[in-house]
Amino acid sequence: MKILFGIQGTGNGHISRAREIVPLLQQYGQVDLLISGTEAEVGLSQPLAYKFHGFSFVFGTKGGVDKWQTYKRMNLRRLWRDMHNLPLAQYDLIVNDFEPVSAWACRIQKLPSVSLSHQCSFVSPKTPRPARWNYAEWLFKYYSPTTHHIGFHFERYDDFIHTPVIRSEIRSLQPTNEGHYTVYLPAYHDKTLVKYLSQTKGANWQIFSKRQKTAYREGNIQIFPVSNEAFNRSLASCEGLLTGGGFEGPAEALYLQKKVMMIPMSDQYEQQCNALAASRLGAVVVPGINGGFVQRVNEWIADDQRIEVNFPDETAQIVDNMVKQYARPQAVLA
Repeated sequence: MKILFGIQGTGNGHISRAREIVPLLQQYGQVDLLISGTEAEVGLSQPLAYKFHGFSFVFGTKGGVDKWQTYKRMNLRRLWRDMHNLPLAQYDLIVNDFEPVSAWACRIQKLPSVSLSHQCSFVSPKTPRPARWNYAEWLFKYYSPTTHHIGFHFERYDDFIHTPVIRSEIRSLQPTNEGHYTVYLPAYHDKTLVKYLSQTKGANWQIFSKRQKTAYREGNIQIFPVSNEAFNRSLASCEGLLTGGGFEGPAEALYLQKKVMMIPMSDQYEQQCNALAASRLGAVVVPGINGGFVQRVNEWIADDQRIEVNFPDETAQIVDNMVKQYARPQAVLA
């Protein structure tokens, strides 16, 4: 069996999840990996068959998307060409994690594809989102369109939605509490984070920064370059995680029974949706870093409430069901 797995390369969450899913897919045959996007710091251990520029949003430094840099990096002509030239007839199963080139190539060639992603959970109207409609609903529908959907979210909001994929390397960790707080807020400049977090009471911070190549310290704050292994160690031994409105990071922290505070990116609808869903579990959500931010952080530090979640290890069974249900029948029998 030949399988194509298209993975979104904006941010680290998609690739982190793929690190768990790729070895499972490889049990069923040859897996060709495709990544599009330019904003991830972590990678895969397996070689790529395709690497595309894709369509990426660029993180800013003030809590949102850098629209000018996003525009400058766009190459719609190249995106169009890649969508129309990707050879797909050879594959028995095409799996997609919110990756637009392979998704649209399937649509152009009238081939079925399976979305195995967090974003496809928003196909369901039962998935939490703000009451006010947002144009980004079109992105959920048209950015990476597929014929079948297998979603992941904090809770099972619909029959095709599963709880988060927690990587084996996270499940195998032994959580401790060394008293520090782990920070991953790529949409904010390090100087902004240091300015505000240095004002907090009696807390030590470990910031993981996409802008730094070497580690350094400023008072009660340590700044590290992004590293999967170092971040996992910090998360396993922290008191809590301060992060954006992503999905995988908060899910892993909740699994490890860490406190979670989320700051969703401004004008980023998906992160607003994620923060709303996490807040219903008990995570603390603040709208941004502003004058009242330090007080909110101090209140969060003082609050020892823990959130109980149930994220069972179902990934192997989900992949098995997907292959049996959606791969070409002759390939499954081979």
